[in-house]
Amino acid sequence: MLNKHSNLAFFIPHLGCPYRCIFCDQNNISGEDDIIKPDEVRKTCDEFLPADGKGTEIAFFGGSFTAIPREQMVYFLEAAYPFVRDGRAEGIRLSTRPDCIDDEVLSVLKRYDVTSIELGAQSMDDHVLKVNGRGHTSDDVKKASELIREYGFSLGLQMMVGMYGAEDPEKDALYTAKEFMKLSPDTVRIYPTIVVNDTVLASLWRSGRYIPLDVEDAVRISAKLITKFREAGINVIRVGLHSEESLQKQTLAGPFHPAFGEMCESRIIREQIDNAIGDRKDIIIRCNPKLVSQVIGQKKSNISYLSEKGVNVSIVQDTAIDRFEIE
Repeated sequence: MLNKHSNLAFFIPHLGCPYRCIFCDQNNISGEDDIIKPDEVRKTCDEFLPADGKGTEIAFFGGSFTAIPREQMVYFLEAAYPFVRDGRAEGIRLSTRPDCIDDEVLSVLKRYDVTSIELGAQSMDDHVLKVNGRGHTSDDVKKASELIREYGFSLGLQMMVGMYGAEDPEKDALYTAKEFMKLSPDTVRIYPTIVVNDTVLASLWRSGRYIPLDVEDAVRISAKLITKFREAGINVIRVGLHSEESLQKQTLAGPFHPAFGEMCESRIIREQIDNAIGDRKDIIIRCNPKLVSQVIGQKKSNISYLSEKGVNVSIVQDTAIDRFEIE
């Protein structure tokens, strides 16, 4: 299962980002049209953070936080920092571009108890990065990751599956995962590439020059990635995009599904069952009650899959079994 991570998140669409990637319309993705103000950050933190903020970070997502004007960046940090100092949050998490990290900015972030920095790497293939208008290289990802580690921050890396320019989407994703693992991130997020209205990618899709993955292939590839990251001891804290109403309305094509992450988990379990049953035609699966829905699969997909193979399945719920295991 995906490791649960709690954020009180603030989205800052495009603020500070010097590029507009071909797949990106942050206003639609985040559902935020107006730039949030530091006073709103204070008010929201005061309203929603518990007295004991254990396990929760204040997060600035959506743009390139370390690329915004320094004075403005500090205003946001000053708004959030008192809640970390007073124990109502464990720290501050932010996302930024790999080419917007240096010693000076990391020194500033350190002063305000920033704990986690996520880099929007997306791919480690330089050709894919170039044709998607990312404006940075795989070397920028490596250098930024090493510097973040040197300063003692938790490192997060974000990747996309099925990007434009990837001749073989699965091969590109597995290569990116392999390169990520060399950088030893603490966390990873995996996002499928979707076609959003009013983007360059939308034009490429309409002209037939870009064919997005379907849900089945995106789930299959993402499930492989999750397994590989877990085997490497790396926490996968998000798979799939948040199910924002504005995003659903603006999505034209691609593997968007509100239960994408759960579908990936079900696929992983299906493969575990497949590898274990051999020629058996009658099986009993024992699992924790909290894992039953993933064992069954979205719309009973796992049960249907096994039934088509002539396998009869019984599920027994057992609280003694670990939350994330099956027998």
